[in-house]
Amino acid sequence: MNFTLTEEQSQIGEMVRSLARKEFAPRAAEIDESARFPEENLSRLAELGLLGMLVPEEYGGSETGALAYNVALSEIAYGCASTAVITAVTNMVAETVWRFGDETQRKRYLPVLTAGKEGIGAFALTEPGAGSDAQAISTTAVRDGDGYVLNGNKVFITNGDRAAVTIVVAVTGKGERRETCAFLVEPGAAGFSIGPHERKMGLTGSGTVSMAFEDVRVSAANLLGKPGEGFKIAMSALDGGRIGIASQAVGIGRAAIDAATAYVKERRQFGQAVSEFQAIQWMLADSATELEAAWLLICRAAYRKERGQSFAREASMAKVFSTEAGNRACHKAVQMLGGYGYIREYPVERHLRDIKVATIYEGTSEIQRILVARGLLGKNGA
Repeated sequence: MNFTLTEEQSQIGEMVRSLARKEFAPRAAEIDESARFPEENLSRLAELGLLGMLVPEEYGGSETGALAYNVALSEIAYGCASTAVITAVTNMVAETVWRFGDETQRKRYLPVLTAGKEGIGAFALTEPGAGSDAQAISTTAVRDGDGYVLNGNKVFITNGDRAAVTIVVAVTGKGERRETCAFLVEPGAAGFSIGPHERKMGLTGSGTVSMAFEDVRVSAANLLGKPGEGFKIAMSALDGGRIGIASQAVGIGRAAIDAATAYVKERRQFGQAVSEFQAIQWMLADSATELEAAWLLICRAAYRKERGQSFAREASMAKVFSTEAGNRACHKAVQMLGGYGYIREYPVERHLRDIKVATIYEGTSEIQRILVARGLLGKNGA
């Protein structure tokens, strides 16, 4: 299997690398410190077609394919992790609307999402009582005339306060008639309210909010896919999203190791550069090796997705390995800087805070291991 990038994929990677390192990275610390939305970064990404990399050009996207998308996402995360997660969720929502939406929904929402001017995309699945157990969601959608009435609560919703459209997963019916559906909900609907920003450990430039639905009326025309397809739609979105999170983790990990490498070459202790100590060299070698292995897992999953092959298990493998490898790399980077790694003057402290959630959201490491094991054991058709 050849993972050599095509000329187009390489050009995309080089373009985003230059953008992220020249423009995003210099302001990343300020964005983190002030916990502000990186408006200027998203505007630049929209100009380059990077908010719709997985949808056709006719809807405002750039249709670059999964591998180029993950190359770009890794580079964005290297420069600013908050910008990367905002970008990833918007691309995920756009791709989901493209894959499961009808033509009216595509024409209505995709140009808005890819332009980013009127808002971005949000994906509302998680609830106070339904995190890893996604099938336990309790938000209800009751059919009423020519539409549905939504009631319930969602939590930890990325981009929720800035979304032009939110994919909301809810259940209809009870008992044997219980079905899961997905709806496209716009801001400003009566009874639809957004909570304040959560105060988070990292990714502070990316807004994370709760959502409340109190008798929110949604037109039947805003049902995404067919009735009963909500869980399938959600899992499909998450499978692709997990490759994206793996890519973000590799980007953050690489940024941390590059910062640590530069530091240990300059820092002197006991009469020599810290980089001369074998303990430091092994930290660098282990981190570089793990991040490279992680990237190959990402490429395999993206390669299969791009070709229309099954990739759920490969996505889980990529996510669990890449996010944990990225966490280890960031921990080592802080350790290599010693006391300086613990203060905000150096970026490794921010990288460590930003990467921690990668092993949690869109399926924890523990859930990924369960999914991989089910595939090995032949359970649930995985």
